[in-house]
Amino acid sequence: SHGDGHPTNTDTPLVVWGAGVQHPKPISETNHSDCGFLFIDEHAHDMPTPSEWGLNGIERVDVNQADIAPLMSTLLGLPCPVNSVGNLPLEYINMNEAENAEALLANTKQILNQFLRKSHIKQTNSFYFKPFKPLVHYSSILDRIEGLISLRDYEMAMKLSENLRSLALQGLHYFQTYDWLMLMSVITLGYIGWMISLLLHVLRSYTSLSRDILQGPAFHQGNNTRKVYLSGCLLMGVVSIKFILEHSPPLYHAYIAMTVFLWTQILSEYQFVLALWRHICSRKFSYIVKLLIISAVSILILELLVNSFTKRELYTWCFLSAGVIASLFLFKTVPWRSGIPIFVLIACWFLSVFTLMPAEIPDNNQLVVASGAVIIIIGAVARWLDMHAAGNKYWLSICNLGMGKARFPMLFHIQALLVGLASVMVWLSTSHRTEKQELLLVHQLINWSIAGFSMVMPLFSENGLLSRLTSIFLGFAPPFLLLSIGYEAVFYSALALVLMSWILFENALLHLSTGKRLSTYSTNMEGLIILENDNRYLQLSDVRIPLIFLVLFNVAFFGTGNFASIASFEISSVYRFITVFSPFLMAALLIFKLFIPFLLVICTFSAITKLLRVPRLGCYFLVILLSDVMTIHFFFLVRNKGSWMEIGNSISHFGIMSAQVVFVLLLFALTNIYTKDIQIFRSASTSSRKVM
Repeated sequence: SHGDGHPTNTDTPLVVWGAGVQHPKPISETNHSDCGFLFIDEHAHDMPTPSEWGLNGIERVDVNQADIAPLMSTLLGLPCPVNSVGNLPLEYINMNEAENAEALLANTKQILNQFLRKSHIKQTNSFYFKPFKPLVHYSSILDRIEGLISLRDYEMAMKLSENLRSLALQGLHYFQTYDWLMLMSVITLGYIGWMISLLLHVLRSYTSLSRDILQGPAFHQGNNTRKVYLSGCLLMGVVSIKFILEHSPPLYHAYIAMTVFLWTQILSEYQFVLALWRHICSRKFSYIVKLLIISAVSILILELLVNSFTKRELYTWCFLSAGVIASLFLFKTVPWRSGIPIFVLIACWFLSVFTLMPAEIPDNNQLVVASGAVIIIIGAVARWLDMHAAGNKYWLSICNLGMGKARFPMLFHIQALLVGLASVMVWLSTSHRTEKQELLLVHQLINWSIAGFSMVMPLFSENGLLSRLTSIFLGFAPPFLLLSIGYEAVFYSALALVLMSWILFENALLHLSTGKRLSTYSTNMEGLIILENDNRYLQLSDVRIPLIFLVLFNVAFFGTGNFASIASFEISSVYRFITVFSPFLMAALLIFKLFIPFLLVICTFSAITKLLRVPRLGCYFLVILLSDVMTIHFFFLVRNKGSWMEIGNSISHFGIMSAQVVFVLLLFALTNIYTKDIQIFRSASTSSRKVM
């Protein structure tokens, strides 16, 4: 908890003694300090003093850290540091009223000069300068204070000095944030422009709108498009010249260039946007209501994800609710005898427990070893279903039936053996460490070999959806177990069960929609439009796929710790691989452990896009679009006041969401090695529809 806002981390004893220092005073009604004043961390002016200090009954005078600089300067008889923003705490100084007034005026002038310097720099470099209005006539206020001191009205002079000092600090903040409105507006417009560009690209390339709208006569790109590009270039040129003349930082040019470029691209497609608007308005009222409901639910889920960065417990309620809703839906869709609704309910409720557990994972070696047995059992059940679920049509698409004989019949047994060996090595390596014994080199070699060999095995598994995903689950289990120290090993199995529930849910939806399309085939052809690579067009209901992916992607991290700081993950988990201090290798192992649950989620996402025959790249663009909605929210939550942890976390959350787009793409490329060969068994009716 280093750097958080707790008093044990922010309260520091301040002891002042020597010439010119005020004696301690007893607490009384007359000399009690102003309790209404709040500090940077928002605690009251004089908090209760701990009884063990033995200072009961003596007035406690708290100060901000910055206030110590003017206090030291005054006691030494030196000028305040030029960049100090501290307020002189007169309660610590034992001087007469005249000296107090002069010291306070010197403190005020020092802060005021900072304000004047910033004002002068900004005025010199600005075409249209907006001054800080409360201090336009600061010189008359200074003259009045000096006049009051000469008239020996020290009390009034000190009050005016304090007011002027407060205004000077507000003015400093005004000029420090002078460009905030412009910068935040430009960056926000840039994000909105990026999201609109993505949305237009998805609508053009991956939906049936390309058939319904783009084939009309209104899409002849003429001179208007060239005028839009020319206007964008002129605007960019004018703004760049303005920034150059104002000596603005280079990043200002980058922000405005990206924003102008994106909005130029959007405006160049204004014909498509107008046609899209007319198309939406021409649809039935029920379609518009459906569109609004899906948009509202999507924003609600994204806001829940934003708040989950600080409140992991939200995932508990999320999965408790999801388990009930999904199981009720499946109960009406799938026969109860299949057991699928019960499985989905139990899996979601099981995963909901983990976000209630502490982020600091306690050591529990027995739990890690037992998790290995649980992983083998889950793998064995999935293997049995893959081989014996021929009679159930709801399992047909995801099983390995009709795809030929297995290439490596013993592969499952080898993978189960490797998981068992990993569990044994967890127990052996941990027992050596707890008994203060050196981890033998042969143990390290065995651990590295098990982890490396097991991750290659899924490449040789069958191509069926359930076969390949089960093999991936078993393949990444040994390295995850070897890097686990507690309950996160059980979380790996719980996450896999929920991912399986997602596949079963989508499979049930697929059969439900297939039945409806067969019954209305003669009148409705929309569901049968085929893109290249045997994919269909995206539909409005497909928004659920990237939404569920984002929820599972985030819970893959939050299930075992804190998204904002890698320090909340126990470094001792890497000791089974390396015992010599090597920060880069240790960090790499730790990050790899954090990425393993991500890999499972992305492999499942890729498999579902194959199952539903939706374009994976189109779904990825929707993931980016939804992630950017969260990024904008985090952009406005970035703080520059508070404790180190509060400021750092707010920046980390924004940075993580901004980077998520990039490392999701990298993980997509990595997992494609495992998922590109997955084949979906289609029934005869599906094949005949494709031919038709």
